[in-house]
Amino acid sequence: MKKTALLSFIIVFVSCYNQERNCKDFRTGKFEFSQEIDGKHMTSVFERTDSLQIETFNGKTDTASVRWTNDCEFVLQKLHPKNMQDKKAISMKILTTSNKGYTFEYSFVGDPKKQKGTVTKID
Repeated sequence: MKKTALLSFIIVFVSCYNQERNCKDFRTGKFEFSQEIDGKHMTSVFERTDSLQIETFNGKTDTASVRWTNDCEFVLQKLHPKNMQDKKAISMKILTTSNKGYTFEYSFVGDPKKQKGTVTKID
């Protein structure tokens, strides 16, 4: 009986835990995003202001507008799209933050398929 009561208490306590998100700390700055593409480890570096994000990936630089919808969500829209895929806006949502970076999910606007990633703040 004591074990059941203790287990119930732990479950209730843990389920009420809300991870703190300090999204405003990551609104601007210089960041690094790493991911694996076709078995290769690839890194992207980007700098974000309140309204622009300039990203360098694989030796190419691209600029996107940033529109914040709330403290933890924003939409990226490439300023100089080269094809139809580039014209699609990307919805970004910061899920958790730490002192070094944040975990986020992203998808094309309107697409239910979401992917996750982790970004490190480097400046």
